Amino acid sequence: MVYELTELADLGELESIFARVWERSAETPIGVETLRALSHSGAYVAGARVGDRLVGGLVGWLGGRPPHDLHLHSHILGVVPDTQVRGVGFELKQHQRTWCLERGVGVIEWTFDPLVRRNAYFNLNKLGARASGYLVNFYGAMADRINAGEESDRLLIRWELDSERAVAAATGKAAELRLETLRQNGAEPILEAGPTGEPVATPSKAEAVLVHVPEDIVELRRADSGLSRRWRTAVRDALSGAMRDGRHVTGVTRSGWYVLERG
Repeated sequence: MVYELTELADLGELESIFARVWERSAETPIGVETLRALSHSGAYVAGARVGDRLVGGLVGWLGGRPPHDLHLHSHILGVVPDTQVRGVGFELKQHQRTWCLERGVGVIEWTFDPLVRRNAYFNLNKLGARASGYLVNFYGAMADRINAGEESDRLLIRWELDSERAVAAATGKAAELRLETLRQNGAEPILEAGPTGEPVATPSKAEAVLVHVPEDIVELRRADSGLSRRWRTAVRDALSGAMRDGRHVTGVTRSGWYVLERG
């Protein structure tokens, strides 16, 4: 069950979930006092409960320049890693989508690390959102154990809630991109993994280009921080360069290939 959180006990549970997900026991990503203030002021603070246990949560607030650029900024989404219930993140985002549409808010924006493959697929395919910009080292140095030592590059996501993509995704009919089909249609890779897992960049003037990311950047960071930093720089150069050249991120394959196309 997904519902808005208003009680201190629920908000305290949510604070603990975020601390656990981001491995930050000393300083949580967002404290219960801030959660209380956001909830009280009418911002979006919601949780997903299974039985008597809160297993995930999502927080956002209004942003932009009303009335012409009003949107919800979705700041943080976390789901406990050991939950046996699949699809909690999707249900939270769809609850947030409904909440916004009921209030006349047609767009949700947020950021995510472009190197996290599962989040790229979730945002761009499962939800039907789009990437509208590349933000270099957006938060500066991060303190949590997952991101420590890495620059905090982010892709800016824009989710147009009544678009065909979003409506189809909400009903489980999101388009599935396949690498073989993309290549047959002329898409060319501009970044892929070499023989030992290193990033290899190749220039291309194709209308559609492909950018690969590692399977699990968090594990790679722990195993080989130098290689993970090389991937950070390579993905930054590939994605931001292709976007400056007039291409737009239109999706990502399950196997971790971003698709960027002109038009």
